[in-house]
Amino acid sequence: MVVHLQRAAKGAALAFRRTPAEIAAAASALIHRERQAHDEVAAQRSPTFANTIARLARLENDTNAESSVITFLQNVDTDKHVRDASSAAEQALRTSRMALLMREDVYRPVKAVLDDAAALAALDPEDRALAEKMAREYRRNGLGLDADTRKELERIRTRLIAVGIEFSRNINENDGRLLLSRAELDGLPDDYFSGRPTETADGVERFAVTTKYPDLVPAMQLARREDTRRRLQAMTESRCPENIPLLQEAVRLRLAAARLLGYETHAQFVLEDNMARRPEAVLEFQHGLREQLGPLADKELGEMEALKRADKEAAGEPYEGLFQWDARYYANLVKERRHSLSEEEVKQYFPVAQVTRGVLDIYQETLGLRFVRVDGPAVWHPDVEMYEVWEAAGDAFVGHFYLDLFPRDGKYNHACVCPLRAGCERPDGSREYPAAAMLANFPKPTPAAPALLTHDDVITLLHEFGHVFHHLCARTRWAHFALDSVQMDFVEAPSQLLENWGWEPAVLRRFAVHHKTGEPIPEDLVARLVAAKNEGSGLFNLRQIFFGLYDMALHSTRDPDVDVAARFSELREQITRLSAGGAGAGSGGAATFGHLLGGYDAQYYVYLWAKVFSADMFASRFKRDGLGCAQTGLDYRREVLAPGGSRDAMASMERFLGRRPDHRAFLESIGLAQ
Repeated sequence: MVVHLQRAAKGAALAFRRTPAEIAAAASALIHRERQAHDEVAAQRSPTFANTIARLARLENDTNAESSVITFLQNVDTDKHVRDASSAAEQALRTSRMALLMREDVYRPVKAVLDDAAALAALDPEDRALAEKMAREYRRNGLGLDADTRKELERIRTRLIAVGIEFSRNINENDGRLLLSRAELDGLPDDYFSGRPTETADGVERFAVTTKYPDLVPAMQLARREDTRRRLQAMTESRCPENIPLLQEAVRLRLAAARLLGYETHAQFVLEDNMARRPEAVLEFQHGLREQLGPLADKELGEMEALKRADKEAAGEPYEGLFQWDARYYANLVKERRHSLSEEEVKQYFPVAQVTRGVLDIYQETLGLRFVRVDGPAVWHPDVEMYEVWEAAGDAFVGHFYLDLFPRDGKYNHACVCPLRAGCERPDGSREYPAAAMLANFPKPTPAAPALLTHDDVITLLHEFGHVFHHLCARTRWAHFALDSVQMDFVEAPSQLLENWGWEPAVLRRFAVHHKTGEPIPEDLVARLVAAKNEGSGLFNLRQIFFGLYDMALHSTRDPDVDVAARFSELREQITRLSAGGAGAGSGGAATFGHLLGGYDAQYYVYLWAKVFSADMFASRFKRDGLGCAQTGLDYRREVLAPGGSRDAMASMERFLGRRPDHRAFLESIGLAQ
């Protein structure tokens, strides 16, 4: 049970209320402080680990929270001027830090320490990992290149930072919007319309539908009129056309930077530090899974096609094929008819407050933690909740997290976790406590009902909390090894692991209650929900493979002029088996693929790759030992979460599993049992 606390949270408070001028001043102060520290290192005449590498790492320990907060505000603040100032601060900080990593006068003393094999061998494992990681970072930022080449690399990287920030800001700021009548939205439940903005023209009331998830997803799942779904798809894919040339430029610049560093492609450069290591391994994984999914996807397409043909025949209209805008609607219809399962029925049992408490209870029990909700916290918006995290056994403080769960104008429009402060060791040996924020865009409360989640939303909540506690449960001395440094093709595994709890009947019955009656979810409904788990999994996973292969097509190419929009349309139709029709052909569907400039370039494959590990950990330890086994949760915290990015992920999994992971549980989890 989560308790409430009416006092300030333990640990140094984070200041979220900033004016644009204060943000600019904070960024300038950080840049000055970081340059000063690098000047000190450059001046070292007798460099050691302590006065050189540890000096730079302590700087990161000391500044990461302030840096994270002022750059985080671009995703959440209601004031556009603050968001713009936050974006500008991020660009200034990233540009300055990139230049610092290219300073040859700093690299010389650092390299002197790295070249002292005896001194490195005497370090403990985390300090040695820090030194090795720093060596790689300097090399990957051009140290070792001649001055002119390094200057060109800096020019390219500076422009890439600006392109990425602009691309993401365009997505956050520019929502699509359609006005549709009740008839055009036939099939949507009454609560979809409750409290929705309207306009009346020619005597017809029309409702505003945007591209935010709570608007778009239900409409694409439930709107009976094909023309409505087609128009919504077109609206979605016509957003942010200005992002297409930005993406085109980013692909070209990334390839140029990789070649300056001696790599043939950007993917080779990126994957060097990942578990996959090579683009060939990623492509082999994705193409192999695509082939295995083929028969399952064929079956699902046949079922959807039969339903659409019947609909067209009943309407006296010609059947012209299955399109992208049909996917959610007919997949949902198959699920409803085969399992007598309605999303509208299911969500009545998932009021957001009750679900959040239930999910937090799961994490408390699984990870041996205790959560305390803080009343009246100093946060960036009234919707935000703040929680303290304590060890369940004893009275040790762990950190805190924030929940910002509902959409609003200008806010980041997907779901993610933003680390706000890394856990690390202070110079006096005391602990700097970590903090993280979860951002989501779940349906808001309406005048008729509280905020109700779909089961997919519940899975999303479990997933994102996995990132939160990966960050909070890391126990490293250096902020450098926080969540952001975990190998990208493992970082999704801890979040995907906890998704499994959302399919366990005993777990669902603990917190799923009807928002009006308080009655627990019926066992029959749970059984139908679980039975439908892998309905549509063939096509869903092909869609994930499409995104991964599109990403690799852009970043493993040697052609700097690959057409990013045309390649998107071509590959989507080939891999997902669904035509874009007139709504997507040659459009800006790639323009809102935020992952490509949000840190997942050449790495979108990680979502499926990491599922191999999460499925194995769940089946081989948690399911086998029992979901309530405290020792399993503690083993997981110690071997998987606590090392953060200070240890290779494969070593962590081998220690937790007692062997190397394999793919059997993963194939079974997506309906491809061997």
